[in-house]
Amino acid sequence: MARGRKASNIFAGGKRAKKSDSVLVGVLVIVGLMYKAISMVPTWVWYVLAVLLAFVIVRYLSQAAAKSSKARQVPASRIVSSPIPPKANQTLTPALVAEPVDHSIPSTASRQTSSAAIDATSVSIFADDNLVSIRPDTPHSGTKEHRLPPPPKELAGIRWIPAGESIDVEGLQIAGGMLYVGIPPRNTSNPAWIDLTKKVAATGDYHERQLDYWPNYSEATPIARRAYLNWLASGRNDPDADIGFVFLYFYGLEYRALVDAQEDAAAKAEIPEIVNELKRLLAIYGNASGSFRSYAGGLYELLSLSELPNQLYLVAVPDLPQSYEVPLYIRLALGSAAVDGAPVPAALARAWVQHSPLVRLRTPAIRCSSQFDQLFDLHYEEAFGEGMVLPRNKTKLKCVYRPASMGLRQKDVTATFGDIPDVTVLTKPIKLLGELTERVTQELDAYSRYLAKSPDAGNALEGLLLLPPALWPETLVSTLGELKGKMGDGTLILSFQELLSCLDARTTLTKDKAITMAKALESFCIGIEPDILSGARLPKPDDKLVLFAIQPGEETSRSTQGYQVAALTLQVASIVAAADGDFSASEMSSLLHHIESWTHLSPSHISRLKANLRLLVMTPASLPALKKKLEPLDASTKETLGAFMATVAQTDGIVTPEEIKALEKIYKALGIDPKKVFSDVHAATAGSSPTTTAVEAIEKSGFTLDPARIAALQSDTAKVSALLASIFNEDTQGEVGQISSDVPPLDTDEELEPEISSQKNLMGLDELHTAFARLLISRPQWTRGELQDVAADMDLMLDGALERINEAAYDSHDIPFTEGDDPIEVNAEVLEKIDA
Repeated sequence: MARGRKASNIFAGGKRAKKSDSVLVGVLVIVGLMYKAISMVPTWVWYVLAVLLAFVIVRYLSQAAAKSSKARQVPASRIVSSPIPPKANQTLTPALVAEPVDHSIPSTASRQTSSAAIDATSVSIFADDNLVSIRPDTPHSGTKEHRLPPPPKELAGIRWIPAGESIDVEGLQIAGGMLYVGIPPRNTSNPAWIDLTKKVAATGDYHERQLDYWPNYSEATPIARRAYLNWLASGRNDPDADIGFVFLYFYGLEYRALVDAQEDAAAKAEIPEIVNELKRLLAIYGNASGSFRSYAGGLYELLSLSELPNQLYLVAVPDLPQSYEVPLYIRLALGSAAVDGAPVPAALARAWVQHSPLVRLRTPAIRCSSQFDQLFDLHYEEAFGEGMVLPRNKTKLKCVYRPASMGLRQKDVTATFGDIPDVTVLTKPIKLLGELTERVTQELDAYSRYLAKSPDAGNALEGLLLLPPALWPETLVSTLGELKGKMGDGTLILSFQELLSCLDARTTLTKDKAITMAKALESFCIGIEPDILSGARLPKPDDKLVLFAIQPGEETSRSTQGYQVAALTLQVASIVAAADGDFSASEMSSLLHHIESWTHLSPSHISRLKANLRLLVMTPASLPALKKKLEPLDASTKETLGAFMATVAQTDGIVTPEEIKALEKIYKALGIDPKKVFSDVHAATAGSSPTTTAVEAIEKSGFTLDPARIAALQSDTAKVSALLASIFNEDTQGEVGQISSDVPPLDTDEELEPEISSQKNLMGLDELHTAFARLLISRPQWTRGELQDVAADMDLMLDGALERINEAAYDSHDIPFTEGDDPIEVNAEVLEKIDA
């Protein structure tokens, strides 16, 4: 029986072996068929399968990453530990992932691990750059929940830091606020948000360019993030900082003003602070980047429009930043004036000039800005009275702001103003104002060069003499007022040095400057003797001067024959009166009586002669100096003048030998026989002198010049006047008064400095097409109808102007300036390529 069972077993084993062989054969057949089938599949099918497989793998990885991110953002921050102790080599898996903790504030304990994996009481791991703390249960703790510390306040979403507040980011104390800081909510982003979960390098230089063309804090490198934070902490005022960091900060201001302020009352209340911050940034970085100036200037204008009055042209013009075009505030004020038919005030016209790309402000207008403003207003009122009245043109005023941030793309803001026109496109008004500007600039040219050499001496007399007296500072005007008060209705005697000290003179005063000073004092109704304006020599520092009051609006010219004869008579008389060494009071009174009796003279002439008489009492005229003035007189006039001198000699009742000698010298200088002195004196003493009527005749008819000397000039009035001036001018080659000073004298032959211009033409275009191009870049898009109105107002053919501007853009930068036909879009690259 045993063998039978064994045989049976053997047989069974044979059957199993045959069955196994048949299975193997079957497998081989199937494999062969499969190989045959695979080899028959076309190659392109394999490519399709490979792409599908890659797509499945990528999708799987993306879903895994999304699940990981979702796990990190679960609001609960607690871990449920297992009641079973972990075994060796077992992975520690929390039931719930905690909210991530920022790298900048981890505790020391959270970064430490125990040397024994099984007995660990705290384990720290990094998941996707975020620190996650996990506390496993111990064998003796039972089932418990362990809460992590709540995250800092700034980590709970994105928070706006108001102006004036400070915040600590990555160890940097950033003052001033006006930033978005925190951890962005899920599926949200903004380039300006400072995401505290992002890595930040230890160092970063904000002077180097490290950001993309469209900067984004989250997408920046750790080094670039550190550089940006360093710039924020430094005060945001380094003019050499890369403009990308400024843009990144600007994005936050833009978002706060255009998005948050639409729904948040607190954000809306911050608009004035944002406007001031934009103005500060423009002052620092406006000239560093045309693109930044365009965006920041546009936002500044848009935000400044709130609560503006209807008659904006009657309101004082605020300090506005420079931009590509005339600021919207000014255009709105000008347009309102045009609609109302109201005159444009001087301050508004001046602001238009100072911000217009069509007006070139030269160095004097920029360096001497205060004086430019005053002088422009004076000349503007002279030219236009109450103000220029502008026409109402076709081009309507419109403001379009396209946000700079990629987070606000396709969210343009448009402001329209009804029927208010944009008068800045007109050419005639700005041309007139440009001519006025050039005239004012020329008048400031000499003063500007003076300031270039002596920047701290702007109020010194030498500099002020280069300005119209109307621009003199209040301190000097007050000093002149004090001098006039001391004069009253009479005169004031002081030395030349005393006068210059009162006027704060610091350098050697040349004859030209003394003449300018005398002219300026006359504009303040103060006259000076000796009469420097009529050719008197420049006084020495210790020489006496006589100041006297001039009535406003009176004739001050000394070129009339009547005045010149009277002045000459007075000078000759002073020689006789002072011949005995004593210019007596009676002699002076007599001469004053004669001056007042000369009714053919103007009050200002009489006042000057009286002042001249007081000067002659102190310093009598010199006969040799008068000889050339006496030579042109004819014989009859000379005899009458000599007889008058004899009358002056006996005025005090005593004719001294010294006076007789002086009369003889005068007679001799007049070409009269000196022997006639005694007879004329005797006649004057007897009261039979014919001098009264004779002198009146001289005064009324004037003296007669020597016919032989001027016969050739009688037909030419201008030459006769020139001859009179040469006769009555004293020798000006005398010694120049010296004033002690440590400041070197101004070199009148100084070299012209390079001009500073606030505007320039674009891409080689002329001024008109430059103005049109600047207007184009003020908006990202125009309708054809709008540009046709602009072109008509500027006297341009639209298509021809666009073609010319586009050709210039291709020649200069190899890009088109505009694209499309209607609407016409301005190429965004233009703002970066051109330096407007």
